[in-house]
Amino acid sequence: MTRSAKVGEDVNMVLNRRLSRHPAHCVYADQQAAAEAVVDKLVAMGHREIAFIAGSADSPTGAERLAGYRQALIRHGIPVQETLIAPGKWTPACGAAAVSTLLARGARFSALVASNDDMAIGAIKRLHEAGVMVPDEVSVVGFDDIPLAPYVIPALSSVKMPVNGMIQETINRLTTMVEEGSRDALPAFSGTLIRRDSLRRLTGGAMMAVGRPGGIR
Repeated sequence: MTRSAKVGEDVNMVLNRRLSRHPAHCVYADQQAAAEAVVDKLVAMGHREIAFIAGSADSPTGAERLAGYRQALIRHGIPVQETLIAPGKWTPACGAAAVSTLLARGARFSALVASNDDMAIGAIKRLHEAGVMVPDEVSVVGFDDIPLAPYVIPALSSVKMPVNGMIQETINRLTTMVEEGSRDALPAFSGTLIRRDSLRRLTGGAMMAVGRPGGIR
């Protein structure tokens, strides 16, 4: 979500969005880097067939997270398979529908990254309905670390974005700009992966990849 704060006529701040022409007035997290870091972690844990549930096509956050997924795979020399990417629109129902799409395609994957936690929760439910065990057969990771994430079964691994720190920095910058004028551009905030029960390391070189001819089992 993007928010704009304004004081007087000349001081504006934009939260959670990067504006190339006004970088000093933006406080944002690097969504692409966060998604890359998630894929890096999954690859380090032995996963190579990694599915992705995208956010809304018109969302800059969704676009950046998808770009990060693609870029990390390329960097690791893993082909980007379009059959492993399913569209979504942020809701649990969309996450469940995306898993149905992936399984119906016969897509093989041992890990799934959803562009937000709501879709990840829907994905876990649909995997369970299809007889796919999380994390024994598929590891699942979401974004935003919502309050519900530790309480679903299995507890959801998620990328925590520093929302409180971004809000506080926005307030600080507004105050400083009113009193002192312009400031330099601020580096992007970083996300942190909170590892919980939905994430599993592949061991012994074996991979249990979901996806069989005939789709959902």
